[in-house]
Amino acid sequence: MSTKKALTWFGVCVGLALLFNAGIYFFMGSQKAMEFFGGYIIEQSLSLDNLFLFIMVFTAFGIKEKEQWRVLHWGIVGAVVLRLIFILLGVTIVNKFHWVLYVFGFILMISGIKMIVKKEDEEAAANYKDSKVIKVLGKFMPITNELHGDRFFVRIKKVLYATPLFAILIIIEGSDILFAIDSIPAIFSITTDPFIVYTSNLFAIIGLRNLYFVLEKLHTAFRFVKYGVGVILTFTGVKLALLMIDFEISILMSVVIIFSILVLSIIASVVIIEEPEDEVDALA
Repeated sequence: MSTKKALTWFGVCVGLALLFNAGIYFFMGSQKAMEFFGGYIIEQSLSLDNLFLFIMVFTAFGIKEKEQWRVLHWGIVGAVVLRLIFILLGVTIVNKFHWVLYVFGFILMISGIKMIVKKEDEEAAANYKDSKVIKVLGKFMPITNELHGDRFFVRIKKVLYATPLFAILIIIEGSDILFAIDSIPAIFSITTDPFIVYTSNLFAIIGLRNLYFVLEKLHTAFRFVKYGVGVILTFTGVKLALLMIDFEISILMSVVIIFSILVLSIIASVVIIEEPEDEVDALA
């Protein structure tokens, strides 16, 4: 898929989300519409960091675009189901034990700060080749040593084998579960309405496959987005923690702050040009 086509389809997904948000405005009111928009912006922002992780995984295993498309397709299907379970469970817990929001707040602050200060590990991608997921999966069923196109399973001499592509799908789903641990509590800083939380998640998720192929081509140009995502996580954590002292940041203010952080990180990535390493060394 070309970058232009992927960007066009991502734009269509964003348009559908905005159209749905307009429907919420007319049928449920401006408050719920603002909650949906805030949740959608948070989910879309935090998804960027998860997509960078996907790029590292696919690069490490040398997965071609056709196979990436199939893994992302089923990965998104799995995410839609898992998010529903997590959200319903999370809303139930929060409604029964309101203090859990404060715990979520401190967890988000720690996650955000770690993301901001953590340095990029150039060898991180290579570590996925030694993934424990593949080793554990190998104990339950045989795995082929090589890919078989875009197939997850093959039958060899009447024995069913999983392909490495299936193992990669498990890794992708696993990383999405870890990602949900941050993203869902972050949306709780805006609303705990299960309908708003799930639909904002859903509309953000359906555009991820196309957004991935945009980032896959341009990810080096958005190197500051990671830090923006870290700041967003930290902000949502602070917002939840402040509830302990009955100080609440309005939904409108939260949406403006989160959207501004994301936009500024993208602008900084485009405006600030990274100097080539050899040129920096020569100056030194």
